[in-house]
Amino acid sequence: QVQLVESGGGLVQAGGSLRLSCAASGFTFSRSGMGWFRQAPGKEREFVAAINWSGDSTYYGDSVKGRFTISRDNAKNTVSLQMNSLKPEDTAVYYCAADTAPRVKARVGITFYDYWGQGTQVTVSS
Repeated sequence: QVQLVESGGGLVQAGGSLRLSCAASGFTFSRSGMGWFRQAPGKEREFVAAINWSGDSTYYGDSVKGRFTISRDNAKNTVSLQMNSLKPEDTAVYYCAADTAPRVKARVGITFYDYWGQGTQVTVSS
């Protein structure tokens, strides 16, 4: 069955960095777009970043543009999110998600994503 397992969350001070990883299995990863979303307490799930199937197209939410970088390794079935210059407002549960429509561009809309991980907590202290 499909599995998306996030890792790398934790507690970091403002200005610091974290790298999230997501290990995927159970579907054709190399033909699927991948995305990261986040959800803070009391707020709706928010788009963070997306990458297309080949890795040559990415898209970022306005609040993370220039600070976060999404990447993928199709040989290892993993997608990562490098987060730099973290701010307290980045505190949230971060979710990895798979868009299994074959070979489409990186997409923002939450409804495009078929499978979701369990999430990993990121807490940024001020």
